[in-house]
Amino acid sequence: MSSGFGTLFRITTWGESHGGSVGVVVDGCPPRFPVDEAQIQAQLDRRRPGQSAIVTQRKESDLIEIMSGVQDGLSLGTPIAMMVRNEDARSRDYDEMRDKFRPSHADYTYEEKYGIRAWSGGGRSSARETVGRVAAGALAEGILRSAFGVEIVAWVDSVQELQCPPVSESVVREEVDQTIVRCPDLEMAARMIEHIEAVRKTGDSVGGTIRCLIRGVPSGWGEPVFDRLEADLGRALLSLPACKGFEVGSGFAGCLMRGSEHNDAYVADDEKRVFTPTNHSGGIQGGISNGMPILLRAAFKPVATILSEQQTVTVERENTTVKGRGRHDPCVLPRAVPMVESMVALVLMDHAMRQNALLIPH
Repeated sequence: MSSGFGTLFRITTWGESHGGSVGVVVDGCPPRFPVDEAQIQAQLDRRRPGQSAIVTQRKESDLIEIMSGVQDGLSLGTPIAMMVRNEDARSRDYDEMRDKFRPSHADYTYEEKYGIRAWSGGGRSSARETVGRVAAGALAEGILRSAFGVEIVAWVDSVQELQCPPVSESVVREEVDQTIVRCPDLEMAARMIEHIEAVRKTGDSVGGTIRCLIRGVPSGWGEPVFDRLEADLGRALLSLPACKGFEVGSGFAGCLMRGSEHNDAYVADDEKRVFTPTNHSGGIQGGISNGMPILLRAAFKPVATILSEQQTVTVERENTTVKGRGRHDPCVLPRAVPMVESMVALVLMDHAMRQNALLIPH
């Protein structure tokens, strides 16, 4: 049983949705790098509940407390512990779940695996667990930006059948955050918000996709065979609650193309820099970055908690029904944007350190 992620830059998240607090321990952070607490808080603010009418109305300030590993704003090279206190848990909303399994939740599977589960709020299976990931990812993102010039920006690409038009590769986070749904196309964002609000009023939920663009990753990051860069990115994103699909570059659409259409030709400019005029590979070839922008997409299912009667079973395996209660997202996508960015940052930070460890001077 593990709640850890990463090889050289490694995190361990801890805490339950309705416990006293949630947090993360970051091990392997290089020393003497600035730790921007304000930037970490900014990403947590983008993830926190209660930030708009189209997300869960649980009220959490999600204020970060850095407990160790930082002095005078610089990393010490020792483990960095960060914590956020839970302030608005309402366990009474889950009293019925003591004896019933919620459909498409982790209630039944956790009970089968451990013989016990945190029935209030879902415990570790709740999206509340991602607080630690986002804090650690924001830390990693700051180092990637200062050391390598890497920029990571994600946005809501679709909500159910509503599809965002193609977005410029120069898109920045400020454009994404212009609307509460975090889609940079303002016309489509308005339609998405209207759709989510309509679904929320019926007590139902919807899913969709998030795209992520990473600029500035140098060529050479990633390990051959089992630790391919896209494999680690896929594992990272698929570990997020509600994430059910992942693709890089052309993804599944590439299956409809011929090799002559899909291949990315190499070109060298006057300064002998190599690039590809097309980017069907999504910036990764043979599991290793090629210096082009990395393009990802992740699919998220509809939130499992809905406010209508559903068939289920009790812990005694008797047929019954259950109705969702409490405060839940009608669509996880707006809050999942910083989660995606953070998991991408953690993978890239780990591979940057692995690449640096490989290049030992002769």
